[in-house]
Amino acid sequence: MATLATLSIDLSKVNKEKLYKGQYLNLTISLNDETSQYGKNVSAYEEQSKEEREAKEKKNYVGNGKIVWTDGKVTLAEKEAPKKEDTNLPF
Repeated sequence: MATLATLSIDLSKVNKEKLYKGQYLNLTISLNDETSQYGKNVSAYEEQSKEEREAKEKKNYVGNGKIVWTDGKVTLAEKEAPKKEDTNLPF
């Protein structure tokens, strides 16, 4: 593990329409290089669709926090390759 952060989510700020299947909320977490005047350098906002990003819609921030430990080696997560369909089907 390369980095640990703590984060507080303000549930009153969550847009209930963004919940997936009524209970899951996809968030985007931002790790900032600089620390705010309140000692925070992590923020979380509701994930935006491609259309929302392209329209430059305002992000709905729902939480903030801080990095509490890092080994200095943060790497980009690799996307999983799409699974290939089985072409040996009998029909």
